[in-house]
Amino acid sequence: MLGNPDVVLLDEPSNGMDSKAKQRMWKVIRSTFKGKEQAAVLTTHFMEEAEAVCDRVAIIVSGQLRYIGSVQHLKSKFGRHFSLDLKLDADSGVQQMELLHREVLKHFPNACRQESFASLMSYKVPKSDVQSLSQAFFNLEQVKRSFNVEEYSFSQSTLEQVFIELAKEQEEDDTFATMNSTLCWNRRQEDRVAF
Repeated sequence: MLGNPDVVLLDEPSNGMDSKAKQRMWKVIRSTFKGKEQAAVLTTHFMEEAEAVCDRVAIIVSGQLRYIGSVQHLKSKFGRHFSLDLKLDADSGVQQMELLHREVLKHFPNACRQESFASLMSYKVPKSDVQSLSQAFFNLEQVKRSFNVEEYSFSQSTLEQVFIELAKEQEEDDTFATMNSTLCWNRRQEDRVAF
């Protein structure tokens, strides 16, 4: 970054650093380019780094630019669900957890339980189950009071989850394309044999 170049290319700048050093590195990068007519192009597989440093994110899958936009735009457009984590009182039993599970499904009918460990329950809630965030939080507050929920978290998909979903889509597309080209090649072979 010496000499104030117009564009700086950074390839995984915080790779191998401990958490505190990463935070300092990200702070330096942000402060170096903020309000200046300079740009930095950062490549990373670490989505937390992209969220912390970048104004715009481009997602490249299988060597092709698939999407570009702000972090919030990508989360809003491609995040398919919310994450719901509930932590029950430590004295809650299995029966209480099952009752809570039914209550969650009452408010979010298509919610999918991801895991249930001791007094912690995690769900993926499809966006279609959430008509308004205010109503979702109102319902969750009622659930909290009724079921001795110590705390809960209701959050949007992370950039990491969005990236994984887009990569899965690309993988499925690639598999389908490979199957089609193999089928086409097999048919051509059969055609040659028939003549």
